Amino acid sequence: MKLWEKSVQVNKDVESYTVGRDRELDLYLAPYDVLGSMAHIKMLQSIGLLTADELQILLKELKEIYQIAISGKFVIEEGIEDVHSQVELMLTRKLGDVGKKIHSGRSRNDQVLIDLKLFTRDHIHMLVESVSGLVDTLIAQSEKYKSVLMPGYTHLQIAMPSSFGLWFGAYAESLVDDLQMLLAAYRICNRNPLGSAAGYGSSFPLNRQMTTDLLGFDSMNYNVVYAQMGRGKMERTVAYAIASIAGTISKLSYDACLYNSQNFGFIKLPDEYTTGSSIMPHKKNPDVFELTRAKCNKLQALPNDITLLINNLPSGYFRDLQITKEVFIPSFEEMGDCLQMVNRMMKEIKVNEHILDDPKYLLIFSVEEVNRLVLEGVPFRDAYKQVGLEIEKGNFSHSKEVQHTHEGSIGNLYNDHIASLKEQIIDQFNFDRVILAEKQMLDSID
Repeated sequence: MKLWEKSVQVNKDVESYTVGRDRELDLYLAPYDVLGSMAHIKMLQSIGLLTADELQILLKELKEIYQIAISGKFVIEEGIEDVHSQVELMLTRKLGDVGKKIHSGRSRNDQVLIDLKLFTRDHIHMLVESVSGLVDTLIAQSEKYKSVLMPGYTHLQIAMPSSFGLWFGAYAESLVDDLQMLLAAYRICNRNPLGSAAGYGSSFPLNRQMTTDLLGFDSMNYNVVYAQMGRGKMERTVAYAIASIAGTISKLSYDACLYNSQNFGFIKLPDEYTTGSSIMPHKKNPDVFELTRAKCNKLQALPNDITLLINNLPSGYFRDLQITKEVFIPSFEEMGDCLQMVNRMMKEIKVNEHILDDPKYLLIFSVEEVNRLVLEGVPFRDAYKQVGLEIEKGNFSHSKEVQHTHEGSIGNLYNDHIASLKEQIIDQFNFDRVILAEKQMLDSID
């Protein structure tokens, strides 16, 4: 069944080529397609295109289809082009002609737009929860190991004293900044395109504010042409936020691989999270972090992948946009898997509390000695030269203690401020509004 088919059947090879992976990927969109249809037909009834009785029987059947979709049992049958066609077919089989009325005032163009936006904002919610959980783990580890010093590096040369408190906390704050980007993407996503139809509106007196409210959107995409132009742009914007998270996780994974190696020995991964070698019995490989690094590096290419699909399209709808689903929809699951696995690893990681016992790290305290001399009144450049000469002669010595007190330093991590900033950002998503709107719509159906 094709919603557009009339008397001439399309060539089977052309059909297979143009449908591509759409039927497979549309399974992810099924519950969101049903929610969009529920809001749309409530609006149709309010403007007189459905009777109250027709609305009730349609809503009841759509709710049953929704339950099938969220249970994972929704199927797009052979020969059915997409999720929109399958839902309409199921309604028509059960209810007859009334099932054919749900498409008034909309196009598959704004259907897929609404499906993707509902899918995306739901999966952004999941990502926010995963990022938040990892931030909490990192801050807890930062507090636990805040007194354990480690060498800091520049140019991969030992540089100055750092600490595990700083190391864990740095990645926590990086993820909080990533949440800021995700919030910006969410605000672009959480606008209602429904009612734009094929991109030029409708002669029906649609009430777009009603569907906006029913679905819990912050606002609508006001201009119907822009609503269609937003396809691809929304995905690319969200992809930048996903790529930002992936960049943080990739860097953390690299650190973990490096610090776990015997040459560093800063951390130890749990044996059950490492793998072995087929010929070297001693090997315990950090495969989880290596694969995470690779997956996250791939995700950082996502904005570019989407850009290359959409960057030479004029306004209006083009089938090119269908391909964005193939890279966009799976990215949420892959990013979510990486976050959950890294969270598990970070909770179980063991820290070497005696790294600085090795005399090769003595020189990281050279700046501490320079600063001590400056506090005693020696001009900085003279103090720098004095300590440098002591190092050249092999006479440098210093206690392996630091006294850092300023905000964000070893002795004043400011983890409470990082945690507070995280909560402030998450509150701005206002997920409760969306959850309530969807619940009210489902609960209103007898």
